[in-house]
Amino acid sequence: MKVLVTGAAGFVGYHISEALLARGIEVVGVDNLNPYYDVSLKQARLRRLGKGFSFHQLDITDHEAVRRVGEGAEVILHVAAQAGVRYSLKNPFAYAASNLTGHLSILELARHSKSVKHLIYASSSSVYGTGSTLPYAESERADQPSSLYAATKRADELMSASYTHLFGLKQTGLRFFTVYGPWGRPDMAYFGFAEAIMTGKPITLYENGTLKRDFTYIDDIIAGILGVFDCPPNDNQPHRVFNIGNHRAEYVRDLLELLERYLGVQAQTVNLPRPEADPVETCADVSALHRLCGYVPSTRLDEGISRFVEWYRDWRFQRATL
Repeated sequence: MKVLVTGAAGFVGYHISEALLARGIEVVGVDNLNPYYDVSLKQARLRRLGKGFSFHQLDITDHEAVRRVGEGAEVILHVAAQAGVRYSLKNPFAYAASNLTGHLSILELARHSKSVKHLIYASSSSVYGTGSTLPYAESERADQPSSLYAATKRADELMSASYTHLFGLKQTGLRFFTVYGPWGRPDMAYFGFAEAIMTGKPITLYENGTLKRDFTYIDDIIAGILGVFDCPPNDNQPHRVFNIGNHRAEYVRDLLELLERYLGVQAQTVNLPRPEADPVETCADVSALHRLCGYVPSTRLDEGISRFVEWYRDWRFQRATL
């Protein structure tokens, strides 16, 4: 079997590529290696992907290039995107290009392909906005996004629904909830907090760290993606959307305390009001994904942060030698 993974040099893309290779599956990875965060981290991830993996540096908005490398793929795992809620306020056109035009490019690949049987794509918990009932269920409203990033992710879901309606594409969308862990993204809070702690820089906490997030360890995310991979859609439900999270909201201040404990350094903090784009709390109802494939997230926050810190210490050393 051949699988096309977009965003293969990214956090989730790297881990799912590694998991597929462990199954003996051929993986074709694409990524534009953009400098939104440290490119050396992306390159280091790619170096760890060995036999059965081929890589093409390209932008998914280049549809002809995507079509060429995607030829013969049976499954597409589309996790490439311009990530980040706050960055969308500074560089909105990057989100329109990557998240809208890029998603359309992948849909067109799947539509015209003779081999693609299933398109799995990344959505986000941000589609729920700031006013949905907790825990978020897939049946909750998702028509009041509080950021451009969230709007592009909801638009992706609607574009996918239309392509299923028009062309019969088999698709699964996954609404990720605050993914963390080794080889993670430096723009995420846990990684940024660690960097600030180790360099003596102040950390911005909103509402004294009382905001809550459904922190989901990367191994649990990968287990859920593989569950969907193994349980493709049928004609009765050709397009599905699932939450994929930890089903447990944790205070941001507790996350920071764990980082302080495992790094052995006290953080300096600055308190600010909550930004409008940030919900007070997120928490995933994962019962639908559990019914599909038995998904049960099992990694406690203290376990996950301990593993992240172990990796982070090693990465800081590696980075200094690059």
